[in-house]
Amino acid sequence: MAHSLVPSDRVEGTPVHGRNGEKLGTIERLMLNKTSGTVAYAVVKSGGLLAAHHHYPLPWDTLRYNAARHCYDVDLTLEELRSGPSEFDDTFDWGDRSLAETRPHYWGL
Repeated sequence: MAHSLVPSDRVEGTPVHGRNGEKLGTIERLMLNKTSGTVAYAVVKSGGLLAAHHHYPLPWDTLRYNAARHCYDVDLTLEELRSGPSEFDDTFDWGDRSLAETRPHYWGL
């Protein structure tokens, strides 16, 4: 039986593809709002092998699950994703929204 619920560990590692079908990265983690219990955004890990990994936050409501391809689609290109906020330091506090005044946001969270 198909249903709309999915465990978070099955979302982590799922590919994310951009508007032109290009793979942008994979979902590394979900950031949850402790009060409402909703997913605020996904952290997408991009790069690898010979390039450094970068982490990009994407609002959860911008991702659409593509059941045929078993991935999430987003209406961005790789260049647009790279132009947004990014951190590659694993100690970065993704819950700290105080950086909103100093960093450009294409995603309006």
